[in-house]
Amino acid sequence: MLRFCPVLLVLMLPACGASVVIQRDAQFDVTYDDTVTSDNQTIYSYNHTVSRNKTEGVRVSVELLSESAQSPVLFVVRQKQAVLSFQVPLILRGLYQRKYQYTQVGRTLCQPPTKAEAETQFFYVDVSTLSSAGVHYQLRVSRVDSFTLQTDKKFSFNATPSQPQFFKYMFPDGVDTVIVKVNSQKNFPCSVMSIQDIQCPVYDLDNNVAFIGMYQTMTTTAAITVQRKDFPSNSFYVVVVVKTEDEACGGPLRFYPLLPDQLLDPGNRSKTLDVIVSPAINSEVYVMGMLFCLGIFLSFYLLTFLVACVENKRMNRKREGLLNADTSPAETGKASVSPYEYGSFADNGSTLSSEAVTDSLASTDGNYGYMDRSLESVARSRQESLSSVEEDDYDTLVDIDSDKNIVRTKKFLCVSDLARKDKRILSKKYQIYFWNIATIAVFYALPVIQLVITYQTVVNVTGNQDICYYNFLCAHPLGALSSFNNILSNLGYVLLGLLFLLIVLQRDILHNRALERNESTALECGIPKHFGLYYAMGTALMMEGLLSACYHVCPNYTNFQFDTSFMYMIAGLCMLKLYQKRHPDINASAYSAYACLAAVIFFSVLGVVFGKGNTVFWIVFSVIHILATLLLSTQLYYMGRWRLDSGILRRMLNVIYTDCIRQCSGPMYIDRMVLLVMGNIVNWSLSAYGLIKRPNDFASYLLAIAICNLLLYFAFYIIMKLRSGERIQCLALVCILFTAVVWGFALFFFFQGLSTWQKTPAESREHNRECILLSFFDDHDIWHFLSSIAMFGSFLVLLTMDDDLDTVQRDKIYVF
Repeated sequence: MLRFCPVLLVLMLPACGASVVIQRDAQFDVTYDDTVTSDNQTIYSYNHTVSRNKTEGVRVSVELLSESAQSPVLFVVRQKQAVLSFQVPLILRGLYQRKYQYTQVGRTLCQPPTKAEAETQFFYVDVSTLSSAGVHYQLRVSRVDSFTLQTDKKFSFNATPSQPQFFKYMFPDGVDTVIVKVNSQKNFPCSVMSIQDIQCPVYDLDNNVAFIGMYQTMTTTAAITVQRKDFPSNSFYVVVVVKTEDEACGGPLRFYPLLPDQLLDPGNRSKTLDVIVSPAINSEVYVMGMLFCLGIFLSFYLLTFLVACVENKRMNRKREGLLNADTSPAETGKASVSPYEYGSFADNGSTLSSEAVTDSLASTDGNYGYMDRSLESVARSRQESLSSVEEDDYDTLVDIDSDKNIVRTKKFLCVSDLARKDKRILSKKYQIYFWNIATIAVFYALPVIQLVITYQTVVNVTGNQDICYYNFLCAHPLGALSSFNNILSNLGYVLLGLLFLLIVLQRDILHNRALERNESTALECGIPKHFGLYYAMGTALMMEGLLSACYHVCPNYTNFQFDTSFMYMIAGLCMLKLYQKRHPDINASAYSAYACLAAVIFFSVLGVVFGKGNTVFWIVFSVIHILATLLLSTQLYYMGRWRLDSGILRRMLNVIYTDCIRQCSGPMYIDRMVLLVMGNIVNWSLSAYGLIKRPNDFASYLLAIAICNLLLYFAFYIIMKLRSGERIQCLALVCILFTAVVWGFALFFFFQGLSTWQKTPAESREHNRECILLSFFDDHDIWHFLSSIAMFGSFLVLLTMDDDLDTVQRDKIYVF
């Protein structure tokens, strides 16, 4: 008989040499209090009926009663198609190889499949140890009646690191997508929620729960959207594990172990959780969401077309009235001009276009009061090729050095003083803005798209949903995309950016027609029209939509700059455009402007990587911020007529002595001084705030600085425009009011904060909220809708707010 002992014991025992094997028939829901040594092994035999139409869970609970066992007790559960083994005390590891010991262990058995209507299955629990002394333990096997989760029914349970829980869910008929939500009233201990296929073994311990399926860490909330197509069995397991430590959820860092093999007391890490599985949206909601998104923004195309038609018709009636009232009978026989050559919504708003006014002048002998010079005296020859003219070779000033100093330092400047260079040269100069940003967009967008595709692939392959910071309670997948709604809502930036480019193109064409015909109003009246910056702004708005969509493929702190880079571009281009309106000759070149914006983005990246809690970084940034503000203020105040060289300190002391000590005289350019003083106060305050508070979201802080400066400059421009006796036309006023209201609502939804990459993924999910629009869009999607509309409205304000000056001579338009 002894020669068969090795074969039997190798199959049944963890170590050969046990002389006694005790097998007993065991019952469910009965607690067995027993002792095991290295000389004996106990086998508990259970049988139960497995039904194909009913799933019933089985749970094994073990508690070690001996306080100091020489060796752990090994429990092996042998089932029909699976084997589960664990030791008690159970040792779980944390960071830095910290070890935690648990003497109570509870595990749920994997449910073997069956093809029969009902089948009796056996399973065995083998208990063994290598300890020579007796080890006292308790064993209990019980049925889990609530093992199968029901749709829309909340179920509560408790879990610990050594007693994980998992449950089964089966897709009901007609439901292809569900969202699994797990909630808890306690932030800690940190937990993990996992979705796994119906297979054995089930990975339900802290050290293996990430092996397969999809998983999230959680404090109070976790939510995963599950699709039927990903699970051929039409069912899946919901696994909930309590972690041994809380660092993964942003909890406090534990101390290092004093000794390498020291066992740490885990403390009370029990957590009560609720799980509920609800049907997600169907395909009809997807279609409604897409149609809603397209409908909103295409309506702006329709509205723009209707306004353009109304304006064109109104301008035609006004022109016909002028012709009937003031033309002679001999001149009425002249061929009529196509209505497309007259003003429209995109050209002059409520005033006559330059073509219409010039046609009226050409058809009469009189003057309508807005021109002191004849067409012949202001017409310029445009026969010279643009390609042969360069800014360095051609200037309308006779003595470029002395005259610039004289003109630009006058106390009261007019636009004609700063619009002396040839328009062809400036147009070529400002077109570089568009071509440069188009080039930047291509080289920036291609690696971004490649990177986010890689991110999404990693998420889908690994199942680690902590990589991306979605609003998981309203993240609707489509294909390989985890949150299609956040991507779709960025469509507005692209469509409205394209619409703005079309409006600018129409204005550009009409203006070029007027220039080709040597129109006096186009040559000598109004704000000089240069469209290069407008084209750059429209392109930047479209790129903001594309890159924001890329960011929302997998939002996290490493790619947040994708979402903000072109926001810096837009803010910078808008400020440059405001300055260019009254200073066309001395505006920054495209190369220097984009170099400055590149420096801003560079600091944004540095701030994200090194700025969190780094005092040295914040001191360096604050110093650079203040110095840059002072240098820019000096450049703007003196219209560029100053030099940064070795004599700058001597000249500063001379100015202070002359204007402040020797005689107290006020600033020569009061309006400019007021703006710059306010700008310095705002920027110094923001710099002090950053140095004191050191916000974690440095990119948003930097963007706030840019937006505050833009708003300050825009408000100054509007105030000075009204002070100068100019008026804001009805169309521009409507755009201003509409844009202000939309910005207010947009910012409200922006500050809802549905997720934040400044915290851990588990802490970010505490801010997640349900969809609020069409069961498809969340608060951040509405921010995308409203902010794209508000940006488009802001661009229209910049485009139309000086239309009232189109018939005013430039030597009567003040510079401020």
